[in-house]
Amino acid sequence: MAKMKVRRAVKKRHCRFCADKVEYIDYKDILLIRRYMSDKAKIKARRSTGNCSQHQRQLSRAIKRARFMGLLPYLRELYR
Repeated sequence: MAKMKVRRAVKKRHCRFCADKVEYIDYKDILLIRRYMSDKAKIKARRSTGNCSQHQRQLSRAIKRARFMGLLPYLRELYR
């Protein structure tokens, strides 16, 4: 008898910025931006953070601006 694969119900993540009705993601808000970066200073994917496409684009733009201004690192300390 063939085994049937069991599908798990994936919990739908909702965009935190839409829930809080955020119009603009500020690049100077480092504590907020750092949540959406991995430990290697990479930008987390939309499917793992649950952001909508509009806010994910704004978030990535804010992270890149903060990196350029020197507020966030491009790489983790270990790799420098």
